[in-house]
Amino acid sequence: MKKVAIIMGSDSDMPIAEKAVNTLKEYGVPFEVHIYSAHRTPKEAAEFTSKAKENGFGAIIAIAGMAAHLAGAIAANTLLPVIGIPAKSKNLDGMDALLSTVMMPSGIPVATVAIDGGANAALLAIEILATADDELYALLKEKREAAAKVVLEKDKAVCEKFND
Repeated sequence: MKKVAIIMGSDSDMPIAEKAVNTLKEYGVPFEVHIYSAHRTPKEAAEFTSKAKENGFGAIIAIAGMAAHLAGAIAANTLLPVIGIPAKSKNLDGMDALLSTVMMPSGIPVATVAIDGGANAALLAIEILATADDELYALLKEKREAAAKVVLEKDKAVCEKFND
């Protein structure tokens, strides 16, 4: 199975990364976590991402706030799918990071999830890997069906309580 890289721009992004890590662990997907800054360690970020495919990665998750250039810098150095997670900040509540992450130039795509959306970023990476892994696809399907069952059970309880 391919690995997923989780790259944070700063250790302040750790709580978001942990959500992604926990989701990847839940599905048995191997991963690595790193801190590389688009601005402070651009050479290291470029070196890691330019060699990611040959090092067994299938997708990269990038977490950054404020200017949030990390996902774009990573995407410029790899053809692997890059999933950007805009991080919430004090000043603009993460809207700055969201817009920076989502507004990539044509030819350098970055899939973008919600502000602080670590779990969904991991799920998107898992879905990408599952296109070539039938066991992983089956596990995704099983968990999605279980989640639907929970909602339908709650609907049944509500209907019994309020509907004639």
